[in-house]
Amino acid sequence: QVQLVESGGGLVQPGGSLTLSCTASGISLYRHAVGWFRQVPGKDREGVSVISGYDDGTTYYMNFARGRFTISRDNAKDTVYLQMNKLGPDDTGVYYCATDRDPAAVRLVVAGASDKSLEYWGQGTLVTVGS
Repeated sequence: QVQLVESGGGLVQPGGSLTLSCTASGISLYRHAVGWFRQVPGKDREGVSVISGYDDGTTYYMNFARGRFTISRDNAKDTVYLQMNKLGPDDTGVYYCATDRDPAAVRLVVAGASDKSLEYWGQGTLVTVGS
């Protein structure tokens, strides 16, 4: 059984930073592209960023994340991170990691170019930006 688990969410002041982690059981994140998504209040879930599998290192960011967020991997820990800087109230929401056996699908879904339902999702971690 595949399970993805996000952690690292919490309350942060505007302008602050958080680093989210995505770990998995039953699947190797190293072998798969992993995407981060978020659902902010009043909006549909949207892609944030994606990192390619293996040692490829290719990343993609949605415009709102580019320059503020960094996606990365620790292959020894089989963990994918999302470092978020300069957070604002508009970043408040539940953040999810997801993966799929089709690496192209993860990137397309993150970019909003596909409505495919990715196979594996975490339960989400809440990020609240406020004072």
